[in-house]
Amino acid sequence: MLKVGLLGAGRIAGVHATAITSHAESALAAVSDYFPENAEKLAAQYGSVARATDEIIADPEIDAVLIATSTDTHSDLIEAATAAGKAVLCEKPVDLSLERALACQVAVAKTGRSVMIGFNRRFDPSFAALKSALDAVEIGKPELLSITSFDPAPPPIEYVKVSGGLFRDMMIHDFDMANFLMGDAPVAVTAVGTSIIDSEIGAAGDVDTAAVTLRYEDGRIAVIKNSRRAAYGYDQRVELLGSEGMLQAQNMLENTVVKSTTDGVTGAKPTYFFLERYMPAYAAEWSAFVEAVKNGTSFPVDLDDGVAALAMAEAATRSAKTGAPVLIADVLT
Repeated sequence: MLKVGLLGAGRIAGVHATAITSHAESALAAVSDYFPENAEKLAAQYGSVARATDEIIADPEIDAVLIATSTDTHSDLIEAATAAGKAVLCEKPVDLSLERALACQVAVAKTGRSVMIGFNRRFDPSFAALKSALDAVEIGKPELLSITSFDPAPPPIEYVKVSGGLFRDMMIHDFDMANFLMGDAPVAVTAVGTSIIDSEIGAAGDVDTAAVTLRYEDGRIAVIKNSRRAAYGYDQRVELLGSEGMLQAQNMLENTVVKSTTDGVTGAKPTYFFLERYMPAYAAEWSAFVEAVKNGTSFPVDLDDGVAALAMAEAATRSAKTGAPVLIADVLT
């Protein structure tokens, strides 16, 4: 039985607590949070106990930690937990700062341990099936990838101010998905972003609507579209054109009923947000982590993947400000 310490007690921590306690081979040993009352509340909900973060990391009886704290604490906690010999799953992104994430990468390498990064969308059944078909060469060589990711409504402005910006906070999932599907990172990123949904987001120095083009060394192209507002629900689609066909992963709908009348043909909306859309992915992600720890095998998405996606987010942020393409090599030097 894998004994797990959960660091963080916010909304996403609740999702992870469900995954941990639902798995037959893991148990929630303790919960911590910057606000102790939040840790106590979440721990009580899942039959666990609240403890200080340092105590959890130092406890030799706890095998693994899941980091679901604010992003600016991720690198410090990754380093402390790996130094203590813990297996680690950390929510994305690795850090708000690419420089700090690169330093974390070096520090973790010295411990000889590995870290899994929580890019849960790799484990979504539809996206995973698309990847399997791609790997089976069912559409030949991938040539043009399109990723659509629209939230139903903007987050609170207080969150925006500490999020690191749309490219690091929201689109980073899509950067990782592009790397997952294309098999490697692009050489150049071109981005355009604007704030047309909420003027407060623009005043905070962020964007709420963005499009990014990724160029690969062999000429392949990926296009990512993000918006903080889609009035009809959570829009999550992938389309991949290959030399011998196309693969598409469509939205998950509230139901599959289609009504056809003389007035037209109508169906259900997409599910409203990520909790409805990705709960199976979070469960599959946790299962993959447990299996890797139990068997001593490599994590399916690791710290290197996290740094690669963050480098793309940094490149996109710079490109959106200058209007010019940015080379990935330039942000890594």
